[in-house]
Amino acid sequence: MALASTEKVVLGCVAFTIFWVLAVFPSVPFMPVGRTAGSLLGAMLMVLFRVMTPEQAYAAIDLPILGLLFGTMVVSIFLERADMFGYLGRALAWRSRGSKDLLLRVCLVSAVASALFTNDTCCVVLTEFILKLARQNNLPPQPFLLALASSANIGSSATPIGNLQNLVIAVQSGITFGQFLIGVFPAMIVGIVANTCILLCYFWKYLSVPPPAEKDQERGGIAAAAASAGPEVVADDEVASHRFTPARMSHASSFNGGLDGVDEPMRRSDSMNSRAAVDTMSMRSRSYNSEGDIQVAIRSMRASTMSQEMVEVSTVSDRRDDGGVGVVGPRKITRTTSHQRSVIIEDAPEGVNNDEGEKGKDGDGPREKRWKVLVWKTAVYLTTLGMLVALLMGLNMSWSAITAALVLLALDFTDAQACLEKVSYSLLIFFCGMFITVDGFNRTGIPNALWELVEPYSRINSAKGTALLAVVILVLSNVASNVPTVLLLGSRVAASAAAISPASEKKAWLILAFVSTVAGNLTLLGSAANLIVCEQARRAQFFGYNLTFWSHLRFGVPSTIIVTAIGLAIVVSY
Repeated sequence: MALASTEKVVLGCVAFTIFWVLAVFPSVPFMPVGRTAGSLLGAMLMVLFRVMTPEQAYAAIDLPILGLLFGTMVVSIFLERADMFGYLGRALAWRSRGSKDLLLRVCLVSAVASALFTNDTCCVVLTEFILKLARQNNLPPQPFLLALASSANIGSSATPIGNLQNLVIAVQSGITFGQFLIGVFPAMIVGIVANTCILLCYFWKYLSVPPPAEKDQERGGIAAAAASAGPEVVADDEVASHRFTPARMSHASSFNGGLDGVDEPMRRSDSMNSRAAVDTMSMRSRSYNSEGDIQVAIRSMRASTMSQEMVEVSTVSDRRDDGGVGVVGPRKITRTTSHQRSVIIEDAPEGVNNDEGEKGKDGDGPREKRWKVLVWKTAVYLTTLGMLVALLMGLNMSWSAITAALVLLALDFTDAQACLEKVSYSLLIFFCGMFITVDGFNRTGIPNALWELVEPYSRINSAKGTALLAVVILVLSNVASNVPTVLLLGSRVAASAAAISPASEKKAWLILAFVSTVAGNLTLLGSAANLIVCEQARRAQFFGYNLTFWSHLRFGVPSTIIVTAIGLAIVVSY
C-alpha cells in the first residue's frame, strides 16, 4: 500500500498521536479526559480530517470482538456473585505452609484465574486479598504483588478470553478456542514455572526471614509478639470473609493517575449521597452498641457527601439466642471507609422480629433459602462450563459468550438492570474509538511502509527472523500498548507468514498473542493488569503498599526476557 497524500498523512499522524498520548497517559495536564474520551477524539479527528469517510469509520468497528467482550463481562459478574473469586481467595489461604508456599499458590491461582476470567479481573479481585494475607503473616507484600501481576499476564496468554489482545487475535485470525489453547498452553505452563523460579531466586532472602512474631516468640516474649504485630495482623476470619467485586474488566489508567473502573467496583454510586437522609431515618432498624455509635455513623454519612468512600458489604451467618431459642439469620456488615474515619454498620438479621424466628420476609425459611442459593450457584457454574465447552468445540466465540450471558440473566429471575449496570461500557466505547483510529492510521500508509522495511528480516521461517519479530512486538507493546500493537501488526505478520505456508500463518498469530501478552511484564506501564495491582495496592485501606516503577522494572526485565525466550521456542515448535 502506497502512502496517502501528504495532507492525509500529516493529519492522520496528528489524530493518531493525540489518541496515543491520551491512551498511554490519560491524565495529561493539558487534557485530562481519560482513555475513553481520547479514543473517541482520535476517531472523530480521523473523520473530521477526511482521512476516512463516516461509512469507513462505521465499518472499522469490529462487532464480534465487542460481543465477545460484553459476554465475558456479564459472565464474570455472575461468577463474582456466585462467590467463585471468594473460593479462589480461600484456596490461597487454605493450609498455607509458609511464605514460599504462599508465593507458589499466588502464581498458580492467578495464572488459572486469568486464563478463564481475564487478567484484569483477576488482579482487581485478588490484590487486596493478597495484601491481607501478607500482612497477616508479616510478609513483605512486594514479592506477592509482582507474582500476581506477572503470573496473571502470563496465564492470560493461554486462552482467547484471557486478555483483550487475545480476543482481537482470535476473532481476526479465525483460530478456534481449542487450537489457541493447544498452541499456547504449553508455553504458558513453562513460562509460569520459569517466572516462579525467578521470583523465588530474586526474593529468597526476603521470604526466608522469619516474621517478627516468630522471633519474639523464640525469645519467650509471647506478649511482646502480640504487641509487635499490633494492628498490622489481620484476623483469620477477616481474611476468610473477604468479599470481591470484579464488576469491571477495567482498562487501567496512567501510572500516577487513577484507574478507570478499578475503584468503581468497590464504591457505591453517587446516588448514595442523595439517599443519606433516608439511611439516617432508617438507622433505628439497625443494631448499635451505644448512642455514641449512632452519632458516629451519622457524622460518617454526612462526611460521605464530601469525600469518596470505599464500601465493602459482606453477609455472614449468625446465631443468636432470642428467649432461649437459637435464631440463625444472615447479617449484612457494611464497612464504610473514608479519609476521616472507618465505620462498621451492622444490619439487624432478617426475620429476628418475626414471631416464629424461622422465616424471612418472603416466607422462606433459612434452609429453603440456602437451597435456593445453592441451586442458583450451581446453575451459574454449569452455564459457565457450558460456555467453555462450546468454545472448545469450535463454536462461534462471540455468540457463545453472549448466549451464556443471556442464559445467566434469565436464570436470575430479577430485573437485569442492576447486573448490566456493572458492565464497563466505557471500555466498549474505548474499543470502538480505537478501531476507527487505528484503521484511519492504517489508511495513511505509514504502518505498511514501516513494516516493509522490517518484514524481510522478521520472517518466522528462521530463528533470527523470529527473534527480531519478538523484539519488535516487545518494544511496540510497551510503547503503543499491546492491543493497538496487535491491530497494527496482526494482518501484516499473518500475511508475511502466509507466504511461507498456511501453518506458518497460524503460528504467526500465536507468536503475536504470546509475545504481546508477556511483553506486559517488562515495565509497570506495559499492562493494564500491572497498573491495577499498583493502584489497588496503593489505595488499600490500612494495609496499602506502593509498588514503584523501578522495583517492578528490576524484576520485569529479566523475567520478560527469559519467559519470552523459553515460551517463544515452544510456540514456534507447535
